[in-house]
Amino acid sequence: MLYGTPGRDSIDGWRLRDHEHMESWTIKHFSQANPEGTGQDDVPALLRRVADSIEGLGLVEVQDLVMHTEITADGYRPSLTVYFHDAED
Repeated sequence: MLYGTPGRDSIDGWRLRDHEHMESWTIKHFSQANPEGTGQDDVPALLRRVADSIEGLGLVEVQDLVMHTEITADGYRPSLTVYFHDAED
């Protein structure tokens, strides 16, 4: 898919954005869930588990948390994905 505006210097009438001048960066992430089985749906336990993992990373800046829920034979199994970068970056 092409993104941009109609105009000159274009492909099929659409001018491409100049990606050379766009800032880019890489972010680290991890996903975590409770162990399968009894208690897999325990969101407070998952939050504590993720908080412990974040603390174990050292000095980081968390950019985003995304919660997902998988439906398994044992019921709901939420997980969290944490997006972060080193605080020194």
